[in-house]
Amino acid sequence: MAQPTFFTKPPASALADIAALTKAQLVDPARGGHVITGLASLDEAGPMHLTFFDNLKYADELKATKAGACLVSPRFEKQVPAHVAVLRVAQPFRAFVGLARQWHGDALRPQSWVGNDGIAPSAIIDPTARLEDGVVVDPLAVIGPDVEIGTGTVVGVGAVIGPGVKIGRDCNVGARTAIQCALIGNNVLIHPGCSIGQDGYGFIFFGPEGHLKVPQTGRVLIQNDVEVGAGTTIDRGSLRDTVIGEGTKIDNQVQIGHNVTIGRHCLLAAQIGLAGSLTIGDNVALGAKVGINNHLKIGDGAQVTAMSAVKDDIPPGGRWGGHFAKPTKQWFKEIIAVERLVRDSKADPKDEGRE
Repeated sequence: MAQPTFFTKPPASALADIAALTKAQLVDPARGGHVITGLASLDEAGPMHLTFFDNLKYADELKATKAGACLVSPRFEKQVPAHVAVLRVAQPFRAFVGLARQWHGDALRPQSWVGNDGIAPSAIIDPTARLEDGVVVDPLAVIGPDVEIGTGTVVGVGAVIGPGVKIGRDCNVGARTAIQCALIGNNVLIHPGCSIGQDGYGFIFFGPEGHLKVPQTGRVLIQNDVEVGAGTTIDRGSLRDTVIGEGTKIDNQVQIGHNVTIGRHCLLAAQIGLAGSLTIGDNVALGAKVGINNHLKIGDGAQVTAMSAVKDDIPPGGRWGGHFAKPTKQWFKEIIAVERLVRDSKADPKDEGRE
């Protein structure tokens, strides 16, 4: 049986046409008629595939590639094997992605899981909910009272949207996602299995009556063009709102605590844990598995290395990492100093025979 594909097959295209689409220069115009039928990585590409190269880490794969053509910068074009047509462009990966977006537009945003183009008969929609024309609701979804949903939005299989939630236009609510106490803007993509707007972790601990729960009466506000990865949890605020700024992209399995404010166009990689009442500025990048303590401020443009633990404020533009996180230059110096101490101790004759 042929291997299945899940997205629209791109059109067969001559290299001359691809050069025009990507604004690249075909170094050998005589190859302009060579037909490309798909995109592939260096190691999996065949004669009918277009690939790209922009990282010397993959130089061996470039030498061995069987691709028909390669997008490459002038700096590296001489390394492309002779049998591969060269498309010279300043930013190869950006050009490659631009073409992929044209050829695979159906992969950019989730569609109905069952090919539905309206409201499934098994969906449960409260009569007070208001859905604009063009909303798609998949089977077994539940939409509560006074919900408002804008045109072009897709609500996935088994999703649950609680009372009073507002969702803008051209959004996607992934299968099995649960949303309550939330106001969501336009063009927001929420992948499957997310929990948005549930209680924050608020207690008075170890009192005479045990752990006393604090009412969580805030909301979650998600601005336009945000993407929320699968399995992510965003707690609603306790008194003030939890806010996700415009254009921010959140990876899978991220925990965002109550009262957190995340600025615009931030990048949060997988398995990050953000404790409550944080304030994160605009254009901040957090690596995978970063953990940040509560009540801190992370300045605009800051970057935190993967697997770091942050217990202090980070100034705007700061580059921090480690456990506990500190400016990366200081962190690297400390690592080098420790390695030198270990190396020197092994070289000490008095340490011979010791484990």
